[in-house]
Amino acid sequence: MASGVLNDEGFWLIGVKDSDSKILDDKTLLECHRKELIGHESSKEILNAINLNLDNIINDLKKNNFSLDKPPRGISFNIPLNYVENIFDFWLDKYKNKEIWQICIGLLKIRQRVSLNNLINSESIKGDSKKWAMEIENLHDYKPNSLKKNSLNEPMWK
Repeated sequence: MASGVLNDEGFWLIGVKDSDSKILDDKTLLECHRKELIGHESSKEILNAINLNLDNIINDLKKNNFSLDKPPRGISFNIPLNYVENIFDFWLDKYKNKEIWQICIGLLKIRQRVSLNNLINSESIKGDSKKWAMEIENLHDYKPNSLKKNSLNEPMWK
């Protein structure tokens, strides 16, 4: 996970690289925030979970008329570093236990369609699944300060 700048626009980049030289050769990257040495297949699974989590956040924001800048690549700088790091760390940690990983991935896929809060509040899930559902829901709580510009009323005359 790194931060970068391209055409004077900042972005977060989370990806899989098979050598440090590829990272060092990328002149758009400024600073590395997380670097983990794990197998290629494992890293692809973790990256897919991170991307689904971020897609869920972006889709929720669009539904609620919040605006995010469209970066030239990667993830918008509008999402603060601590949110991106929390998502990264959560999925990396859960991957260490296959049973927990499977539960969390299932919950993340459900979260893609509906809020997990309804399941949590209705007691539809219990025990560890409920605990993981609450954590996954917390990973989705980012809301920017500004609404979309196009959601504001246009002036009646100019």
